[in-house]
Amino acid sequence: MALVAGTAPSAQTAPRGRRPIWCLAAGIVAGLVVLPVLALGSEAIGGSLGLWSHLAGTILPAALADTLLLLLGVGLIAGFLGVTLAWLVTAHDFPGRGILEWALLLPLAVPTYIVAYAYLDILHPIGAFQGAVRWILGYSSPREFRLPDIRSLAGCVLLLSLVLYPYVYLTTRAMFLSQSANLLDAARTLGTPRRRLFRRVALPLARPAIAVGVSLTLMEALNDIGASEFLGVRTLTVSIYTTWVTKNDLAGATQIALLLLAIVVALVSFERWARRRQGYVSGSRGRTMQPERHDGLKGIGLCALGVLPVVFGFVVPAVYLAAEAWKRWRFAGLSDRLVGEAVDTLLYAGGATLLTLVLGVVAAFALRLSPGWTGPLIYRLATTGYAMPGTVVAIGVLLVVAPFDRLVDGAARDWFGVSTGLLLIGSGTALIYAYVVRFLAITAGSADAGLARVPKSLDDAARTLGRSAGGTLCAVHLPLTRASLAAGALLVFVDCIKELPATLLLRPLNMETFATHLYGEAARGTYEEASLAALAIVLIGILPVIVLSRVGRNPSS
Repeated sequence: MALVAGTAPSAQTAPRGRRPIWCLAAGIVAGLVVLPVLALGSEAIGGSLGLWSHLAGTILPAALADTLLLLLGVGLIAGFLGVTLAWLVTAHDFPGRGILEWALLLPLAVPTYIVAYAYLDILHPIGAFQGAVRWILGYSSPREFRLPDIRSLAGCVLLLSLVLYPYVYLTTRAMFLSQSANLLDAARTLGTPRRRLFRRVALPLARPAIAVGVSLTLMEALNDIGASEFLGVRTLTVSIYTTWVTKNDLAGATQIALLLLAIVVALVSFERWARRRQGYVSGSRGRTMQPERHDGLKGIGLCALGVLPVVFGFVVPAVYLAAEAWKRWRFAGLSDRLVGEAVDTLLYAGGATLLTLVLGVVAAFALRLSPGWTGPLIYRLATTGYAMPGTVVAIGVLLVVAPFDRLVDGAARDWFGVSTGLLLIGSGTALIYAYVVRFLAITAGSADAGLARVPKSLDDAARTLGRSAGGTLCAVHLPLTRASLAAGALLVFVDCIKELPATLLLRPLNMETFATHLYGEAARGTYEEASLAALAIVLIGILPVIVLSRVGRNPSS
């Protein structure tokens, strides 16, 4: 050992020389994420009390009530659907179960604003669907009979639940698959009937996973702006956008954003408090639960029950978009405008994905090198952006980059007599910055999961051979974690394409993405004009569903 230590850096001492550099780099990454939050808080708290009282008397009561009711409804319905469907495909075997296991994730491919966009046209009072219903019932006019208007809080809750339940389904099903059959057999031995195993054993053990899934669902519901606005629900997120863009009141939007951020913090804190005494029980050392086989009418009925959310959450919107896109293609072909939007969408999403991947690797590798309190603290700060809605991130980023733009423009005027304009905002750099803040947690989590599977002995061997920390990362860790990194990059890329709130607020004036084009056409009521862009988003959104369908698969099935 002395000979090895004398010829090369030892495994114990070599990392320490490089830890400060990597911790400093990760600290800078965390600072970039936290800085918009600090700027938002400073701006909102520094606002006048009169503005707060004006907001409290006009905008906040209705917006806060709609937001809380929306969260309550989505949490209950999406939670019920996710848990029920997870138990259905885990504890029961029936014809079509293998397909249904991954098909239940398909609604994730359709952003909430596209589902609202599709159903608004499908269920229009003078549309084909309601026309067929009136024909069947013997009515001839919408004045005589029409279905309840989907433009309501109840309609928004239902549509968001149909799209967001897979978050609960994915985490809960993975938990059910990991539960040991020995626990269920013990419950059966103690007299628990099989039909009660779910309520008495499986469900209590799955509470941590359910809490995580419902929290993710509520975060996505808070981030929604398109569906809520299309359906006439004035949430806090919609209020931020209208206060900023429509009323040109950035100070008011900042203070509403601070309230929305407080709700996010409360949700995260409640989720952690709710599972503070709960733990995951793994079945890796025992038999996993074997599903009960059902054939005949009962099996067909169970399959039909599981198919319904897929039909209404994915198939109906996707078929509608495909039909409208085909009509538009036959009528006008592929417009040059759509090609330009595709280029802008892919360029901005690709640039943000590459930068997010690099910064995520830095944060995860610093955590590996510093397992004490420093690394985890920096890592947690660097991954806080995913919990923030896009509108909050956008305002925070604007408050950070706008002073820099003004400073550069002023210096250029004084020194060179020219104006640089909005350098970061006008070039789209601010938008990429917002994407990084929002989705850094995904690539950092993927990198951390990949690094966790690399034995520390490989680090020691590389250091013994004279490799630095960076050399070890490039030569050892990156090749071994490329699958996890690729999956994380794919998720970020698709999320950037689907992201609407931050893109709406920070995009350059001459730039349109698929999402903003769809939002504009839907706001004008010209749904058919945006069908091609909407269909493209859905097709791209299927890619991460393919990746997620592999998560939590039962090896024995």
